[in-house]
Amino acid sequence: MRQIHPESQSLAKPNTWARLSGGSQRRRCCWSLGDAVGRWPVSGLGLLAMLALSVSRGSAAEPNPQTTPLPPPAQIRALSVYPTEVRLQGEQATAQVVVTADLNDGRQADVTHAVQWQLSDARLVQVSNGRLVALADGQAEVTARYGDKNARLRVTVSHTREPLAINFPNQIVPIFTKFGCNAGGCHGKSTGQNGFKLSLLGFEPEIDYNAIVKEARGRRVFPAAPDNSLLLLKATGQMPHGGGKRLDKDSEEYRLIRRWIIAGMPWGRPSDPVVVRVSVFPEKRILAQQSRQQLVALAHYSDGTVEDVTARAQYESNDPEVAGVDSQGLVQTFTTAGDAAIMVRYQGHVTVFRVAVPLPTAPPGWSFEPKTLVDVHTAQKWRELNLVPSPLCSDEEFIRRATLQICGTLPTPAEVQAFLADANPNKRDQLIDQLLERPEYGYYFANKWADILRVKRRGDPGRAFGTFAFHDWLRQALQQDMPYHEFARAILCASGNEESHPPVVWYKEIEQPSQFVDDLAQVFLGLRLACAQCHHHPFEKWSQDDYWGLAAFFARVQRRNVLLPGQEPNGQQRDRFVVVVQRDGNVINKRTGQPAQIKPLDGEVIPVPPGEDPRRQLADWLARPDNPFFARAVVNRYWAHFFGRGIVDPLDDMRITNPPSNEALLDALVRDFVEHGYSLKHLIRTICKSRTYQLSSQPNESNKFDRRNFARFYPQRMTAEVLYDAVNQVLHAPGQFNSLPQDRHAPNRAIMLPDETYTNYFLSVFGKPARASACECERVNDANLAQVLHLLNSDEIQSKLTRGGGRADLLARETNRDERSKVEEMYLWAFARKPQAEELQVALEHIEKLGPQNRKTAYENILWSLINAKEFCFIR
Repeated sequence: MRQIHPESQSLAKPNTWARLSGGSQRRRCCWSLGDAVGRWPVSGLGLLAMLALSVSRGSAAEPNPQTTPLPPPAQIRALSVYPTEVRLQGEQATAQVVVTADLNDGRQADVTHAVQWQLSDARLVQVSNGRLVALADGQAEVTARYGDKNARLRVTVSHTREPLAINFPNQIVPIFTKFGCNAGGCHGKSTGQNGFKLSLLGFEPEIDYNAIVKEARGRRVFPAAPDNSLLLLKATGQMPHGGGKRLDKDSEEYRLIRRWIIAGMPWGRPSDPVVVRVSVFPEKRILAQQSRQQLVALAHYSDGTVEDVTARAQYESNDPEVAGVDSQGLVQTFTTAGDAAIMVRYQGHVTVFRVAVPLPTAPPGWSFEPKTLVDVHTAQKWRELNLVPSPLCSDEEFIRRATLQICGTLPTPAEVQAFLADANPNKRDQLIDQLLERPEYGYYFANKWADILRVKRRGDPGRAFGTFAFHDWLRQALQQDMPYHEFARAILCASGNEESHPPVVWYKEIEQPSQFVDDLAQVFLGLRLACAQCHHHPFEKWSQDDYWGLAAFFARVQRRNVLLPGQEPNGQQRDRFVVVVQRDGNVINKRTGQPAQIKPLDGEVIPVPPGEDPRRQLADWLARPDNPFFARAVVNRYWAHFFGRGIVDPLDDMRITNPPSNEALLDALVRDFVEHGYSLKHLIRTICKSRTYQLSSQPNESNKFDRRNFARFYPQRMTAEVLYDAVNQVLHAPGQFNSLPQDRHAPNRAIMLPDETYTNYFLSVFGKPARASACECERVNDANLAQVLHLLNSDEIQSKLTRGGGRADLLARETNRDERSKVEEMYLWAFARKPQAEELQVALEHIEKLGPQNRKTAYENILWSLINAKEFCFIR
């Protein structure tokens, strides 16, 4: 074998190739990654870094208690307080207020923890950092002063002398949730902890009441001596407790539980109101780096009353590098610019506070001319965050990027040169239109949809007909641009046999009602509902009733196999999978033990007479223009395909606590998609013709750490099938697959594979999914050592490099071309660009050094170095 030492100044710049003595040769390389990471020399197995998923560093912001200096009083135009009226009921009742400074430049700043407080009657209420505590009945005026500005609120205190009735679900259960007692890793898990089981996150307070008050002969509570109750002794650490100390004896929570025990552990009155929603103030803010914002969490009850639950709610940030939050709702921003969502959860209800943290100053002099609706909304977000977009990518980068992402294939040297020579200013738009009409587009996106629709044979020859038929149906539907709502209807409402109605194959892999719901939600709604099968969704409003209401749409579906007339070509009987719809049927709601009622999410119960197919009602609901999930999910899925991450990320986990990074952009794309008849090709055109999509992947100082706002193109490693085909294209080697459908445009390409059974080691090691779930996360694009070794030194790659009729062999046989044009051809195949002067010089010197008798070996060496370059493996 050969040994080569390409010492690189960039990703594919071999300086020297040295031949070892002794006859045997092995390839070895040393790389320098010239991108945002800086120069990073890597040798041998260090080539793993070359395949890393991201080419720019992440930024781990460390919490810093220091804050941005508060505004001088002279910069404050006005001071306001929220709320302006507070009612405190009961001994030691609390409420949080927020004081906001409106600045002369239009910005706002939270000064809650910096103002001076004055009380008209300090006997009635005390205040610290905006937290009010009731002391005695009466009314008081509270004034917040900052410089020469002030703001006032009125506080009414009542019922401090007589104990108020306690409601177990409304007041006690939230304590267990706040301190993690009923979390999935503690007493809320399915088996409980040390014999004590609570419902997960308090969603079923009846179970909790029984466990605390009645289970084990009531040993956990002791009304005669409440402080000796096992519940309090363990929570305060006075007795051994696996969860450690959770409460202080002088805390408000301890006093409330103690008072509840003294009162005889009441459940509450039937007339007591229940929480119907929660809200937060403020809902959104633009904050400076290293600044603070106090939140106020409010519970809204069924009787119209509102209660401050700031101290009892739970808080969590979806991006702790940008902003964190403590247990009292105090948000702290850090040194990383971006935006974050702070989840506020109370009694199974959730809302979010949105915070944007811009860079300190807007870089001067940048301009960006929007071309499409995409650009309008991305540019607006960049200006909010003081982000500067990278410049447009080169034509070479664009044709490679667009061809790989739309067709899953490399552009040929002839296509690249024709595109570069074209002086038409609209040539990029024209290229996108042309790519969408190529047959590779249909194959590539059929492969993408076949993954999440689980077109799966499981190695069973008897299932081959169905997987081939469904895959071909997907290809034709996408190639012909079937409207997406009709595409979904054809799959969800499929019935008949797989020969005449191929979409019924979706029901072959999905057997149980729960699988119908999970896959429907993840694929077509962008939701992860699996949690709600057994309990209320911990981060959303979805209940078990919602889950089984969706399952009921599929209650009349029956699956079976039948023998059709005639024979297969091999003489066997035509055994076909069939879906039929029964006259009636039901699904049992696991929570109630009763038949579930047919009901879409956030909708009313739908009566479906016997003999009708409920799935048609489901498809009608999906296709409604005002459906909040359906179009939104596919728009976000396609955006993620082209940008490497969704506007909502993960792309199939849309929920109020995981909001879009650019809501206006997502809303605009969804409206445009629906207005254009649910055309997937129109959606692709809208995305790819935008200047945002055509930005360079080269970061600048403002956007180098940003991964949410698309101010540059985020490099993506090719998927397994695309990379396999790309290697074969560069090396002019056929794919090693048998019995594939033959197509003159794409013979033996991995992007054509109809199911998971057709695979090889290359595809497996580079992350081709087994189609075991409907989640795109099953496809793994992370680098690993096996991938590096396979590209570097596997028998498969070596045989493709050295084979007769391969690229190196064909080039060696050509005697009427100069070496420069041959090197340019290799670079055009691999990178869609010609070599730079230094790269060309090194390659020509290497060819000359090996001499005329070793031309094929020289070309093999150059090709090997190119397919192992990071520039080759990534879409930039």
